[in-house]
Amino acid sequence: MSDPTAASVMAAPPVLPGIDADDPTAIDSVAVARLYGEPLFAMPTDLYIPPDALEVFLEAFEGPLDLLLYLIRRQNFNILDIPMASVTRQYLAYVEQIRKTNLELASDYLLMAAMLIEIKSRMLLPPKRSADGHEAEDPRAELVRRLVEYEQMKRAAARLDQLPLLGRDFLRAQVVVEQSLAVRFPDVDAADLGAAWADILKRATLNQHHMITREQLSVREHMSIVLRALQGRRFAMFEDLFDETRGPQVLVVTFIALLELARERLLEVTQAEAFAPIYVRLAYTPA
Repeated sequence: MSDPTAASVMAAPPVLPGIDADDPTAIDSVAVARLYGEPLFAMPTDLYIPPDALEVFLEAFEGPLDLLLYLIRRQNFNILDIPMASVTRQYLAYVEQIRKTNLELASDYLLMAAMLIEIKSRMLLPPKRSADGHEAEDPRAELVRRLVEYEQMKRAAARLDQLPLLGRDFLRAQVVVEQSLAVRFPDVDAADLGAAWADILKRATLNQHHMITREQLSVREHMSIVLRALQGRRFAMFEDLFDETRGPQVLVVTFIALLELARERLLEVTQAEAFAPIYVRLAYTPA
């Protein structure tokens, strides 16, 4: 079994002459790096760096249309007259590079590559005329429309990105205002004070006390009053027998008196036709 004391002595970092081992500043000045807080005075000989640990991308594209538009604009091609052979060749070369490192990323680009090859194949074939005699649409037309729309959206996004953005270009100013400890009451306007007083008076009128008295009304008495009103008259209008100045109680008793007289056949209530005036007359001829 090995001696643990000897192992710990072998693992200790060497101390250079004239360097204080307890001074961290002096150690960092001669160490090449720190690993888990411990200084390294020489690069390890068994250090393994994976091949894909560091990758440098000279051009970054957001998708197949972005790459295709880049190839067209870089060589000043007319987007309405794309040389499919040259563009397809350059496009496939780029797809081959990314396919070697990232097959999942290359799948979208491979779909566009298949579309470019199909367009190139259709351009090699003689154009077919439609049923009405017109020439067939250019095989590149659909691709051109997609490229033009994508370029418009890309320019619009670039213009939006140039606008000032909160947190990136500027910060929102925050000012803290300390409130005074003294309570400041609001000023009262004279008009508001007058309106408050008028509201109090209005509520006071709704809380008044009323003295209610009970009035004794006799139906027999009002029957006599109606008979005296009809004496010496051939007939009288129904409305003329009611005294509207004495309140609803007297009107109700008078109406009941008329009904009692009609029930006892002492007077007659007649009407010539529907909705015609109503007349009241005595049912007997006075002597």
